[in-house]
Amino acid sequence: MVVRRSLSWPIFLGVVMIVLVVALIIGWVIFTALAAQAATNRGPYWAGLIVGTVFLALLLVGVVMYLILSVKSIRLTQRQSNFIDSVTHELKSPIASLKLCLQTLGRHNLPPEQQADFRRIMLEDLDRLHNLIDHLLDAARIDQKPPESETEDVELAALLTRCAEATCQRYRLPAEAIRRHLEPAWVRGRPIDLEMVFRNLLDNAVKYAGQSPEVAVDLLAGGNGRVRVRISDNGPGIPAALRRKIFGRFVRLGSELERSKPGTGLGLYLVRTLVKRMHGRITVRGRGSQPGTVFEVELPAERKKD
Repeated sequence: MVVRRSLSWPIFLGVVMIVLVVALIIGWVIFTALAAQAATNRGPYWAGLIVGTVFLALLLVGVVMYLILSVKSIRLTQRQSNFIDSVTHELKSPIASLKLCLQTLGRHNLPPEQQADFRRIMLEDLDRLHNLIDHLLDAARIDQKPPESETEDVELAALLTRCAEATCQRYRLPAEAIRRHLEPAWVRGRPIDLEMVFRNLLDNAVKYAGQSPEVAVDLLAGGNGRVRVRISDNGPGIPAALRRKIFGRFVRLGSELERSKPGTGLGLYLVRTLVKRMHGRITVRGRGSQPGTVFEVELPAERKKD
């Protein structure tokens, strides 16, 4: 899962910059000697000035490029550290909970009701571990484009209904907790990819919603050959300056060691990658004067099925 980049380009750039510095120093010595002869012959003087200026410009370009590469490397290191912290937390919490439940069940004679509660907690922990492994596997193979034979025409309203019901079931919410307004629409893609996109978005909407979740899914079949799906929630919202950042790999806002919500920072990265693969786009915005966030997915529409 850790992205490894070749060091050949930064090393080559560093060597070129060193050569340029040495050449510039030698050229400066020569230029100084030529300057002494400038009164009698200005040709070498101007040639040396032009060559020195070119070398200095190349050196500045190299410094800027090296700075850009350094910043990218630092950001990559931060994302990897963020990922390690989140995965460590996601592994330790359910494992510790499972251990405690098993120890309690093994040492005490509990009534059947409490035993059922402990089994439910253990199943939830196993689901959490299962979802973590699924996210890691999905991220590992996301760059492999599936063959065209695996794509098909998908009825989006039915798929969104399944995703909403599965999310409500996971968080033990009534079916009406996710309000749905779905117009008939078809899109082209793999059902598993589309489910991954909208399950991730619905999961985030419910996870980060307010104490009383208010989540809505609107499917709009426009007349311009595009289909739009809007998923909104009543959570704290995302600052405008960070709305592009959240789609990066391993990115989660805040500190991994201080959060109460589970996650790995891969969900929205998977969503954006899959939407782009289906020639669509995803945008995020606030809800105006109301708290919350709106994610909008736009996909090419397929012709209506008879």
